[in-house]
Amino acid sequence: MNKIIISILVIGLPALITPAHAVTEAAKVNDKIITIEQVTTRLAELSKAGNTTLNTKRAVLDDLIKHEAAIQEAKRIKLDQDPAVAERINNVLYFALIEKKLGSEFDKITLSDAEAKSWYEKNPEIRTSNIFIALPPDATADEVQKAVAKLNQINSDIKAGKMSFAEAAQKYSEDPSAAMGGDLDYRMKDHLDATYYKSSLRLGKAGEISAPVRTSYGLHLIRLTGKHSWIEVDRAHVKKIILEERRYDLVAKFLNDLRQKAKVSVNEKLIKD
Repeated sequence: MNKIIISILVIGLPALITPAHAVTEAAKVNDKIITIEQVTTRLAELSKAGNTTLNTKRAVLDDLIKHEAAIQEAKRIKLDQDPAVAERINNVLYFALIEKKLGSEFDKITLSDAEAKSWYEKNPEIRTSNIFIALPPDATADEVQKAVAKLNQINSDIKAGKMSFAEAAQKYSEDPSAAMGGDLDYRMKDHLDATYYKSSLRLGKAGEISAPVRTSYGLHLIRLTGKHSWIEVDRAHVKKIILEERRYDLVAKFLNDLRQKAKVSVNEKLIKD
């Protein structure tokens, strides 16, 4: 008797047992369904971004259909198996993994004004000038030696009063800043080569000139010309650098843990410098 009642109820209420996709299916591209939820979500995203071209459900749906058709065609011709494309896909997966695993940890990072000030005292914004000689990473010892000798001679001439640092930079430097006497203006550590920045901080006072400094770009004579105090600096930018460093530390730890868990073998003979 119960089975008969259930059958009557089912027959009498066809809308209640209609497959869900029949209600939400906005379109189908071959066998791929595009739901109305996808359309409305995409429309909201575009509206928030200020897009005025795709501003109706029909326009957004048409765009999604074309997008899906293109993806299907790419897979049909096995474009996803092309090494260059596969590498790009892997990069997307890499950053998606970082976001999924560490996104919540990033959100937990906090930074007080006192912490930012303490960090800044060790990493101030500096103003420098430089005289630069370009060298390739694989420069020979003889090439490096000649460049060092040239910079040492230039430094001697400056100290002897034969020319100012700015004049020497205009005459000898291969850096775009040569026209400005080598002046790089004020920069934080995120806008300077790490070795260049550390070498600049070792200079005790404004006007002091370094010995030749080797970076990945070449050789530099560095002249420290100023430091901004905590009051003068853009504190929002300082905090941005610190937060990026802390996020970097989280990523580095995560990747190191993954490497430890992975089975890794290295052919040491092939990677000798």
